[in-house]
Amino acid sequence: MQEFVEIIFRSQRTGYFENKLNLELEPDQRVICRVERGEDIGRIVNCAYTGQELEVRSKNNEINPITRIANEQDLEQIHHIEEKEKEAHAKFMKLMTKYPFDMKLLDTVYQFDGNKLTFFFSADGRVDFRDFVRELATEFRTRIELHQTSGREDAKRYGGFGMCGCQYCCVSFLKKFNQVSIQMAKDQNLIGNLSKISGPCGRLLCCLHYEEDFYLKKIEEFPVVGEKLKRNGRMCIVVKNDYYNDQIYLKPPDEDMEILTFDQYKKLMEMEIEDK
Repeated sequence: MQEFVEIIFRSQRTGYFENKLNLELEPDQRVICRVERGEDIGRIVNCAYTGQELEVRSKNNEINPITRIANEQDLEQIHHIEEKEKEAHAKFMKLMTKYPFDMKLLDTVYQFDGNKLTFFFSADGRVDFRDFVRELATEFRTRIELHQTSGREDAKRYGGFGMCGCQYCCVSFLKKFNQVSIQMAKDQNLIGNLSKISGPCGRLLCCLHYEEDFYLKKIEEFPVVGEKLKRNGRMCIVVKNDYYNDQIYLKPPDEDMEILTFDQYKKLMEMEIEDK
């Protein structure tokens, strides 16, 4: 029996929940969960959690329980909620015209029990919307949250396909966004054209993070760019390392570029050590 499961909600928020009632659960099943303010409906994405970390968090009351498996009436209720969300979206746009800030409303999501209404928006810079929130709370008579999204969150919310032809990682399997830095692009010799290694979210591709360990290991084995190597009696300069193809580009004085395989480079280093 599954002790803990991971659930994704209609707002795209994910969380871990405890199966205290020993329900027969399986992936993609809709369930009703107790949340901070009432109940919400979500979809199970993982049933394989039994780790010590989750057990400790559960004892500290940080993990809420699943109250029941969603029935036909609950699923029908979602259609009514979606209609209310369309109405809330239209009211939001109408009320916003009275305020000076410029924001783009991306999504409107009611909690299943109606105790919370979240508006997801994008905007340039920070927005002071305190007065606007108060008016929204008066209009909808429920708890209001305005969530300013990032480009990555927008990509996850709307989905799509990357240049690799596959569905976005953040949509298909990536549960949290990893930090991807310019240094990773430098390590992988990809700094030349940032537009080619940026996703539709405007940030560097997540796959740079996946491959970083491979390149860091290679960097330790290869010579440093700019380093001088003596080969065939000539002092050459390392101008480029091709880690993927195990090749080193050397520039002899007043001659064309030469390509050295990694095996040739190792033999060259061994010969230098023997000469010493």
